[in-house]
Amino acid sequence: MRESLRMQAVQAPIIPVVGELIRANPGTISLGQGVAYYGPPPEAAASIQTFLADPQNHKYRLVQGIPGLLDCIEKKLAQENGIHLDRQRVVVTAGANMGFMNAVLAITDPGDEVILNLPYYFNHEMAITMADCTVVCVPTDDNYQLQPRAIEQAINQKTRAVVTISPNNPSGAVYPEAALREVNAICRRHGIYHISDEAYEYFTYDGTRHFSPGSIQGSSDYTISLFSLSKAYGFASWRIGWMVIPEHLFEAIRKVQDTILICPPVVSQWAAVGAMRVGASYCREKLSVTAEIRRLVLSRLREIDDLVTVPTADGAFYFLIQVHTHMDPMVLVRRLIEEHKVAVIPGTTFGIRDRCLLRVAYGALQKDSAAEGIDRLVCGLRQILRNA
Repeated sequence: MRESLRMQAVQAPIIPVVGELIRANPGTISLGQGVAYYGPPPEAAASIQTFLADPQNHKYRLVQGIPGLLDCIEKKLAQENGIHLDRQRVVVTAGANMGFMNAVLAITDPGDEVILNLPYYFNHEMAITMADCTVVCVPTDDNYQLQPRAIEQAINQKTRAVVTISPNNPSGAVYPEAALREVNAICRRHGIYHISDEAYEYFTYDGTRHFSPGSIQGSSDYTISLFSLSKAYGFASWRIGWMVIPEHLFEAIRKVQDTILICPPVVSQWAAVGAMRVGASYCREKLSVTAEIRRLVLSRLREIDDLVTVPTADGAFYFLIQVHTHMDPMVLVRRLIEEHKVAVIPGTTFGIRDRCLLRVAYGALQKDSAAEGIDRLVCGLRQILRNA
C-alpha cells in the first residue's frame, strides 16, 4: 500500500514543519507564518446573530455564496478595484487558496503548464502539482520585480496561465501597474489566463499603490482575480475569500466547489458581511502599527548589511532577505530556532535554491515582540555566520 505518486511529488508544507520546531523549542518568537496581528471587527461577530436568527442558515446555501456577501463584494470591487462585472461572476471560496485550486482545476488538463514567477507562493506550486500539471518558473529581477519578456519567452502550446501575486508573498514586492498591464496583454495575445492573487491588496507602504489587472478594459474573458479576508480583516481561520472569474468558467468552478465544499461555511459568510460593511478603513487603521513594525525590522536588518541583502519590499508584511552564506537555508532556520529562539522560513520552499534566502514575516507581532524577535534574528545571524 502506498500514497499516490502524484502526491509524493508535492512538497511538504513548510509552515507545519517549522511549527514543530517551534513547539520543540519553547519561547521561540515566530517571524514565520504570515498572519495579521489583529482579529475581525466586532461587527463580524454581531452579524452572526443574523445567521442564528434564520434556521434555514443551518442548511446548504448557494455554491457561489450568499446574496448579502456577494452584494458587498460587488460594491467593493467597483469602488476599490475598478472591477465592474462584465461577463464575469463572483464565487465566494474558503480562502484564496481554494480559489486558486478551483481555478487550476477549471482551466487545466494533466500535462498542461502554469507559469509562476520566482519566488513563488508554495501553495500555488503545490496546487499545480496536485493537478498533474507542470510548474514553469520564471525568475524575477534583483528586487523581485516581474520580467515580462522572460514570461512571454516561457509560453508554449501547453501553457494555460500566468500567475502574478501583488503585493507579493513571499517577497513583499508590489508590481507596478505598467508591468501588470504588460503581463495581462501577453496573456491576451497568447490566449491564456492571467491569475492575479491580490490577498494583500491593502498592505502597501510609502505611497505605493495596488493595481488590479481585472480592471483592465477588455480583460474579463481571461483574467481570474483572487481575494481574501484573511489578512485585511484578521479572518484567517474563518476561511473566506472570493474569486472573480470569466462567466464561461462558472460551470466548471461550480463543479469543483460543489464537490470539495458544497458551499462556503455560511456562518463565516455572515461574519464576512459584517466585516465588509465596516469596510477597508478597519484594515487601514491597523496598518499604522504594521508600518511602524516594518520600519523597525528594516532598520535592524540594515545594521547587518554586510551579512544580508534586503531587496525593496513595499507591500504585504514580508522581507525576503538574501543571506551571504553557502549554508543550506533549512539548516540555518533550524539553528536560529534551536540556538536563538527565533523562527523564519527558508527560501527553498518558495522555489529559489541557488541562494540562501529567508522570509521574515512581521505582520503577526506587536511592537515589543517584534523588537525582541528581530533582535534575536540579527544577533543569531551575526553569531552563526561569523563563526561559520
